[in-house]
Amino acid sequence: MPATPAPVPHRTDLVTTLLAGWFTLGLLLDSWAHNNLPGLESFLTPWHGVFYSGFAATALWVLWTVRHALRRGRGAWQAMPPAYGATLLALPVFAVCGAGDWIWHTIFGIEQELKILFSPTHLGLAASMFVIVTTAVRSAWARPDAPGVPTRLGPAMLATALGAVLVLLFLQYGNALAFGEVGVVVALSGREVGVMADLASSVALTGLVLLVPLLTLARRWPLPFGAATVLAGVAGLLSAAVTGFNGLAPIAGVVLAGILIDVLARVLRPAPQRRARWRAFAVLAPLLTWSGFLVGAYAAAGPQAPPPSLELLTGLPVVQALLGLLVAVLAEFTTAPAPAPADADPAGVATATPAATVPR
Repeated sequence: MPATPAPVPHRTDLVTTLLAGWFTLGLLLDSWAHNNLPGLESFLTPWHGVFYSGFAATALWVLWTVRHALRRGRGAWQAMPPAYGATLLALPVFAVCGAGDWIWHTIFGIEQELKILFSPTHLGLAASMFVIVTTAVRSAWARPDAPGVPTRLGPAMLATALGAVLVLLFLQYGNALAFGEVGVVVALSGREVGVMADLASSVALTGLVLLVPLLTLARRWPLPFGAATVLAGVAGLLSAAVTGFNGLAPIAGVVLAGILIDVLARVLRPAPQRRARWRAFAVLAPLLTWSGFLVGAYAAAGPQAPPPSLELLTGLPVVQALLGLLVAVLAEFTTAPAPAPADADPAGVATATPAATVPR
């Protein structure tokens, strides 16, 4: 049986993630352009240049990283470093979708606003890009002895944030961070049911995008200090770019809450094996996030803001805390128990042992 290939060195994952950051920065610039330049009618733009040059640099680096495996010919896949095989497959998918995007724009024109998020070529770009930018997470996950220290988990931490912000970008119609302080205070005044429902559903969706990556990291390692702040900061940067850098106070509140969540993680050290701490973190993290969001919104809106509905103001963070608890409990079920051994009775009938205990 062939030996399992060794993971790439830490510095290789670091370079991969930095190039993925360049790649993602180009996407943020392109998102800003599509949402704030209504006269945009050309595929050949500076932000597309940053975006596709970031892809080219990342692709060349990945090909260089797996060059020894590729020389194996038919045995290349078995010799591929962990995580980099999927990335290698995603590269041509992205390239084909990029070419398709150029053809799409030539025939149908440049999409604007929410239509960007449903373009078939854009969805193909997003799916393949997600595989590429999260390479360092999968690579670190493959190391059984990966130390839980920020200097070693930095690439995985940043790659997790890049993957999360990509998901949030393509769920932009449900991004609560794009509301701005005016949108938040109007929604929570309860005067317009549609606006209120829009904010509530957006907060629920955005809350999952901000919490699930942290719980994913905490399942594998002690959550590195800075993970929540980096995640909130990158998500905030995306949201600010989409809105033309207007209404930044709620975003600032979420980023400050990220610092408190990092302190909370350092104190609790959440892990599925420590269920009380794991669940406490999943409850308190969204409570801090959305409390900071509301504090930032109302601090910027000032005394002239319409008074909020008390139920909406107090209940919004609590609902997110309960959703966090639900996610934490569900995450405890994700590892299936091993098949129960069978004991043969005297008649030759197999009797299964009792099922595994359900998490409490």
